[in-house]
Amino acid sequence: MRAAKTEKRYLTPNEVAEMLLVSPITVRQWAQRGLIRATTTPGGHRRFLKRDVESFARDRGLILHRSGNSDLRILIVDDDAAFAVYLQEELKNLADDVAIDHAPNGFEAGQKVLRFEPDFMLLDLMMPGIDGFEVCRRMKSDPVTRGVRVVALTGYHTPENVDRIVAAGAEQCLAKPVDVGALANILGLDASARLQTSVA
Repeated sequence: MRAAKTEKRYLTPNEVAEMLLVSPITVRQWAQRGLIRATTTPGGHRRFLKRDVESFARDRGLILHRSGNSDLRILIVDDDAAFAVYLQEELKNLADDVAIDHAPNGFEAGQKVLRFEPDFMLLDLMMPGIDGFEVCRRMKSDPVTRGVRVVALTGYHTPENVDRIVAAGAEQCLAKPVDVGALANILGLDASARLQTSVA
């Protein structure tokens, strides 16, 4: 089952071009130059692993747009169940093509990230047991999970904590109450009609 799920994450040059808002020719040129990792089918067609495309976009500061046939997958890791449910509702109100799961602690996050295969992890920093810093470090040290994009959410938004979680591999660290508009922008969702919305 794992192999079947992984296979679905391979994209054609046209799908990659759609996600990066460039032409398929540009994508093929990037692959020829070794700028973006690609595999070649027995028939000579290039295929791209979804997480390699995400890494390519992230390293170059490019906005990754969703392809029409794939849902955005978000894993919320937070021991505050009420917050997780509320955040899930807010995000689902912004887009229909969003799949969201929740892990209440760092241990369960490690299991769910393999089964659910999220594009993003919204990660609380202060949790009992394995805290968010360690969760992020473990994910980014594992080739299987390092492509998951991590956005930290915390009620302890200090310069020290921000520096620590970014050093561990998170892209950004947002303070709670979370500005849904800012979070939606990071996730690539349209929150233009709800820029004033926030969740505690």
